Amino acid sequence: MRESVPVEPPTLVWVGLVVTDVAATALTLARDFGLTRGDWAADPGGRTIPVLGVGACALALFTPADPLLGGAAAPGVHHLALGVPDLARAAQEAAELGLRPAAAEPGLAGARRVALALGATAGVRTWLTEAVPAPGPGGGRVARLDHVGAALADNAAALDAFTTRLGCPIESTQTDLEARIPVESFTSDRYGVVQHAREPELVGGLRVAFVTVGDADLELLEDFDPRHPAVVAGEGPGTTRKDRSAIARFVATRGGGLHHLAFRVTDVDRALERLARAGHTLLDPRGRPGSRRARIGFLHPKGLHGVLAHLVEREEI
Repeated sequence: MRESVPVEPPTLVWVGLVVTDVAATALTLARDFGLTRGDWAADPGGRTIPVLGVGACALALFTPADPLLGGAAAPGVHHLALGVPDLARAAQEAAELGLRPAAAEPGLAGARRVALALGATAGVRTWLTEAVPAPGPGGGRVARLDHVGAALADNAAALDAFTTRLGCPIESTQTDLEARIPVESFTSDRYGVVQHAREPELVGGLRVAFVTVGDADLELLEDFDPRHPAVVAGEGPGTTRKDRSAIARFVATRGGGLHHLAFRVTDVDRALERLARAGHTLLDPRGRPGSRRARIGFLHPKGLHGVLAHLVEREEI
């Protein structure tokens, strides 16, 4: 296997989303998020796939049984399509780098694509694709796609695939921990109240890495508990403990893979309020602390017909 990486790293062209109602999801993304819609040819027979521009890339919407997915798929974030200037050369390099590419086949908008082996990308379903025309950046409610999150059993394997082999740069890494501090209280009628804090107890943790793929980042999330591998109980986002539980459950039930989308906004609280008025159910009614000094807010996946998404407000440093 060749050790060197491609001269030019690939860039994110589109993110494939599997939804239970394609038409309604396209309408919601255009109306409530301000994204620009286009339609790309899906096969020579004239069938098209709705795509929504977000920053320099796009979201492509598929039904669970769409033949381009290569088999029935559950609703959610399905795949990344990474653009390369020369598909044949990129496929050859991927083979030399141990990414086990499949044969080239027709993709979207008349472009050809090559699938990388799931086992070589730690479960992150990835296609290399020729360039396609972007539908446009949208209307300004969403600045761009901040990142695509992946729930993984092994961040190191994904980093090896996307940074060492494909050449995408690491933006940052961090460890998220949530701890509980038990306090004992001694109350006496003569000596008053004395309180004593014990050592902090870890209740949840995540290892996090961000890899830049063009105009967005790929967020790698690995469940982390130095005490034991047990899943911490908790339902839905809201704290590091509950976020960790969600990642662990996803990996346990579906294996490692793409998990959610994150849209960059300038004011997360105002954006959440606007989406609530539009009828979206919020998992976070107001922004809360997130990775990279951000404030984030999750939306219920029913609003995007099976896709989990959240908003991100943060400053570049």
